[in-house]
Amino acid sequence: MSELASYESFNVEVKDYIAHVQFSRPEKLNTMNKAFWNELPRCMRDIEVNTNARVIVISSTGKHFSAGMDLGVFSDTKSIPMTGDPGRMAENLRRVVLQIQDTVTSLEKVRLPVLAAIHGGCIGGALDLVCAADSRYCTEDAFFTIKETELGMTADVGTLQRLPKLMPEGVVRELAYTGRKFSAQEARNLGFVNAVYPSPEALLDAVMGIASQIAANSPLAVTGCKDMINFTRDHSVEDSLRYMATWQAGMFRPGDMMKTFQAKAQKQQPEYEDLFPVKGLFES
Repeated sequence: MSELASYESFNVEVKDYIAHVQFSRPEKLNTMNKAFWNELPRCMRDIEVNTNARVIVISSTGKHFSAGMDLGVFSDTKSIPMTGDPGRMAENLRRVVLQIQDTVTSLEKVRLPVLAAIHGGCIGGALDLVCAADSRYCTEDAFFTIKETELGMTADVGTLQRLPKLMPEGVVRELAYTGRKFSAQEARNLGFVNAVYPSPEALLDAVMGIASQIAANSPLAVTGCKDMINFTRDHSVEDSLRYMATWQAGMFRPGDMMKTFQAKAQKQQPEYEDLFPVKGLFES
């Protein structure tokens, strides 16, 4: 296992097959600055390439999970010029938004399950982020808001595309149109979060326990589950069933099942081989 890179926006620790990514700018309410948007996709790739992690937990520090987009991101006139030909400015802005969207989508594209442990405020861009996680858990004091509406813009990084797949559409419309906060209990009742815990410590203990259960399973089976669920969300049942059959024809091997049966017979925990690391084309 290679040494992980260091990051300005978060700390990363890998232990017992769990990669813990923890936001580390509490004095800035963990706002998502320029470094964050560049670092998160690199971090997801670094975990896949250089660790034996089988699941990723994202948590935070300080008062809030994240206050969302750092407005300084849009004050950089070099990246987002505000003068010149309108068509060229629009083309540039569209490309920047697509790049920012790709940062959030990296949580979906990484083949490992991503669990978000949320405390305090999860605001604006942070809500975009956790919508792309596989599962969400929060503290009793957590709250969520589509803040962009209140600021005079339409949320553009994924909330409006993913949240209607996670909650009733009518509720999502209300939340988007009003920009109001919704609480941990409301999020739990709507199925947006899996469970609510009394404190950040209890939250992280519980989520790490869930991560341990995931890490104990065959990594090939788990990544197959993630791939199938992501595909099914965006395709018909028939298309998804056909894709499942093709996946099974190519990926299914009895080895992991035999290890499971043998371990159960011996009342032991099965030990599975890691997946091959994800690398770029022709990287050694």
